[in-house]
Amino acid sequence: MTKASQSRETGCRRQTKETDINLNLTLDGDGQARIQSGIGFVDHMLHLLTFWAGFNMTLTCAGDLQVDAHHSLEDMGLCMGKALADALGDKAGIQRVGWALVPMDEALVEVIVDLSGRPYLVFEDTPLPQVIAGEERDIWREFFKSLAFEAKMNLHIHFRYGRNGHHLIEAAFKAVGLALRQAVARTRFGTPSTKGCC
Repeated sequence: MTKASQSRETGCRRQTKETDINLNLTLDGDGQARIQSGIGFVDHMLHLLTFWAGFNMTLTCAGDLQVDAHHSLEDMGLCMGKALADALGDKAGIQRVGWALVPMDEALVEVIVDLSGRPYLVFEDTPLPQVIAGEERDIWREFFKSLAFEAKMNLHIHFRYGRNGHHLIEAAFKAVGLALRQAVARTRFGTPSTKGCC
């Protein structure tokens, strides 16, 4: 079996005093998701990301929601990022870079990813309201930061404009999914870097 034909599936288990997470991820899927985070809005967003990325993902999270959603979002991002990095392996043949611009009614969000091996997050969130679905808006930055740093990718999310927090966050998750779909696609030969590694 060549590297290009190997199945890109993996899992992640994270258990702390704050969260207990089980995750299974398949990159070459058909968008199927079974998500139980204990937070309905989060389940909806992760389902959107999975669908638009063309992944398959199952995820359960038992978190300390009596505190707030912060630890759950942060740790789910860590697990998803680790699973993504593990599933990509040596990244042979991948496109590596992906981009999407997604509208949702009055909102418009742009996302660019580079599976470069160099983690970085740019999160331009000026239009986001202070509270979205009952939680402070900063938990979304923490989720995407955890995802980016564990996946070792550059992730740029620019909320260009909008007023409705649900619409803005939904457009972001769709755009991240679409950008990842491009980036993980195996359209090349060898390592996607002039350095010979990434």
